[in-house]
Order: sequence, then C-alpha cells, then structure tokens
Amino acid sequence: MTGVFVTATDTGVGKSILSAALLAALTAEGRRVRAYKPIVTGLHDAAEIAARGDWPADDELLAAAAGMTAEEVTPFCFGPAVSPHLAARLAGMSIDPTMLIERAHAHESSDTLVVEGVGGLLTPLTDDFSVCDLAVALGLPVVIATRPGLGTINHTLLTLNVARHAGLNVCGVVLTPWHGSGTIIERSNRSTIARLGAVQVECLSWISGPQQDELAHAGRPLVHALSVGQVPEPAIRLLESIAL
Repeated sequence: MTGVFVTATDTGVGKSILSAALLAALTAEGRRVRAYKPIVTGLHDAAEIAARGDWPADDELLAAAAGMTAEEVTPFCFGPAVSPHLAARLAGMSIDPTMLIERAHAHESSDTLVVEGVGGLLTPLTDDFSVCDLAVALGLPVVIATRPGLGTINHTLLTLNVARHAGLNVCGVVLTPWHGSGTIIERSNRSTIARLGAVQVECLSWISGPQQDELAHAGRPLVHALSVGQVPEPAIRLLESIAL
C-alpha cells in the first residue's frame, strides 16, 4: 500500500484540512487518490458545527478532495462530539478493528491512499484498539499535524515519542495554520521541534475555505517536501538509528 497516515497532536488541530490539501494536490498532479477516515464524531454537535463555519464535515471534505462519496471515505459516523469508542458505545454498536483495517486495504488499487486518524495517536477507536494501532497495522509513513503556537513543542515531541516507540515511520511534522512568515514564537517552535525531534518540519499555509484549487495550491509543496506516496530515505535512516 502506498500513501500516508495523517495524525495530530490533538483534535481540532487541522489534520482534516491537511489531508484534504494533500489529496487535492495529488489529484491536481493527475494521480489517483483515495481517502479513508475510519470514524467521524461530532456531526450533530452544535459547537462542532459552529466551529466548522463554512467548512464541511471531515468525511465530506475528504470525499470532495478525493472524488469519492462521504460513505466511501468513512464507514462509521456519530453525532456526539466524544471519543470514537464512547460514540460507538452510546450508539449501541460494536466496531471490529479487523474491519477498520480491511476497509483501508480495499483502497489499495489507488496510486496514493491518504488515511486520516481521529484525534491523536492514543485516541481509542475501540476499547482496546487505538489510532496508533491502526497506523501500525497499515504500515504507512506518518505525518503529524500540530499547532504552530504556544504549547506545541511539548505536544509534538510527545506524539513523536509515541509514534517512534510504536515503530512508525514519521516522515514529517506540519505546523498548521501558518500565516505568512510566522511570528517569532512560531518560527522558534518550528526550529526547536526540528532540532529536538530530529524531524523534518513543514508548514501548511492558511486556507480560507474548501475550494479545491486553494487546497491544491497549499498542499503541493508538502507533497514534494514530505515525499507523499513513497517512504523517504531520511526517515528510514532515522528509524534505523533509533532502533540501534
């Protein structure tokens, strides 16, 4: 399977917009893409709806960028804004981790699969199966979306540690949204994360709305900088050095 797994330091960081930007950029280059987000929550939550503003729900945003239906992107959708395992429990449902993995593999015929996690790596999808477990099962290179401002150093380094401890290949961190050249603290955060985390750090420019051309324009530099669709050699060497 060729593609990328997009995770984040927390919920609401911007990983759906990042995922959509990557999908739109790849599509604009003529590559076949598929999107997969196993679970979406908060679809009926008033605060979540208000926070989205003009942006559609995550499954709809990814579907539009990939030329798919929302149902093809996400098999499980829930109304309450709670963690996936609780959302399923409240709905009286049982989610099989094997099925979540199989749904991802069903997209293997595409050139590039963009998988978006839910929340952060340790978010439980079921009572005993996390986003990190799904990422490990799929074996895709990981991109971490994180905020550019205060607090991001700690959150990002913790996420990096979890990912590497699990054996995941982190191909980069993306600060989002990034305005212009960034503030003093944002520029410092970027260089500090790169240095302390021994990781490539890129930025996703601010995007005004879900227009495909704007998403593609913002995502194009990241597709090439992070080698989306292939495993970058620097990340392989870094993982080997950590293992030693």
